[in-house]
Amino acid sequence: MSPNHVASDPTSSALPRRHPVGRGSLTGVGLVLAGVVSVQFASAFAASLFPRAGALGTVALRAAFAAVLLLVVTRPRLRGYSRADWVVVTGFGLALGGMNLLFYQAIDRIPLGAAVTVEVLGPLLLSVAVSRRAAGLLWAALALAGVCLLGRGDFGALSTTGVAFAVGAGAMWAAYIVLNARAGARFPRLDGLAIAMTVAALVSLPLGIGAAGGTLLEPRVLGLGLAIAVLGSGVPYTLELLALRRLPAATFAVLMSLAPAFAALAGYLVLGQGLTAQQCVAIALVVAASAGAVRQGES
Repeated sequence: MSPNHVASDPTSSALPRRHPVGRGSLTGVGLVLAGVVSVQFASAFAASLFPRAGALGTVALRAAFAAVLLLVVTRPRLRGYSRADWVVVTGFGLALGGMNLLFYQAIDRIPLGAAVTVEVLGPLLLSVAVSRRAAGLLWAALALAGVCLLGRGDFGALSTTGVAFAVGAGAMWAAYIVLNARAGARFPRLDGLAIAMTVAALVSLPLGIGAAGGTLLEPRVLGLGLAIAVLGSGVPYTLELLALRRLPAATFAVLMSLAPAFAALAGYLVLGQGLTAQQCVAIALVVAASAGAVRQGES
């Protein structure tokens, strides 16, 4: 996830900018990397559940469990908000739900590493657009070159439909970043995220139930769904919040740019999706472009 982070906007002024360098910074780096690993391995485990519950059923379970966990932990206040606040948080929830639905459809058709590599183009292009610098076009070109190189390789015979779903997930991720920042300015603590996740669950559940039916109530499926929700939402949200107390926002965002590499590793270890040298180079190009665009935006 991929898509599924509390603070994915490297330009947000609400994030801390100055932190002392030292042991705390090293701890922060470890926390971010642990969160990224947790998200990507959760996605790999989710893909292993597809044969039983399907992509839509898996998304529904993850969103439902994540919403319940967030509602219990945050107990968001629902009174005192304007109509504009509710429009923003509802849009945030729709972007979050759409991002997960499209991403899980993508990894049902193409390898996890490829899906995340294509998906990350969304926030990368957003970062380039926000920076409004000509040099940003070079980072975008480098990322597109990486994706083209990835598509030329025999990476599980990439399907056009799977790539299209990944592109859509990337667009939803970009919308998620913008709406996340706006909701964060209108709702305290994690209240906005809890409400948005509830909206995402309400959108996902009918689709999941329609696709998987009673399979979603099987103990093993429920257990895996809960594990995916914890690994893909609960653990990384906590680790990222702790990391942001120790790291500058720019460093945090650059580390998050490593997601495609960790996704490829998770796909290899959990799903047996191998990598060629060409595919590794392609993923490295996208990671470098994403990190470079973030650093430029912060300078």
